[in-house]
Amino acid sequence: MEQAVVMDLARQGIVVSLMVSMPILAVALFFGLAVSVFQAVTQIQEMTLTYLPKLVGAGLIIVFMGGWMLSTLVTFMTHCFEMATRVGGV
Repeated sequence: MEQAVVMDLARQGIVVSLMVSMPILAVALFFGLAVSVFQAVTQIQEMTLTYLPKLVGAGLIIVFMGGWMLSTLVTFMTHCFEMATRVGGV
């Protein structure tokens, strides 16, 4: 396999992984920041309070964007398998 093909697949893999993980990470960051501000304003210092909003937010993102995430991953894997068969056929 040529070095350029391997580097292109690695770059595409990194881009796909960032595209799929960013919505979940962004929502978890937003909810974590919102809960931290709420805790600072109300002076409630409960460590376990941050977990439930993050978990619910991540779950909602998976419910609403899971189809897109799955289709993106399947498209990338199909591309990887096509590249593997082209290289294996040579």
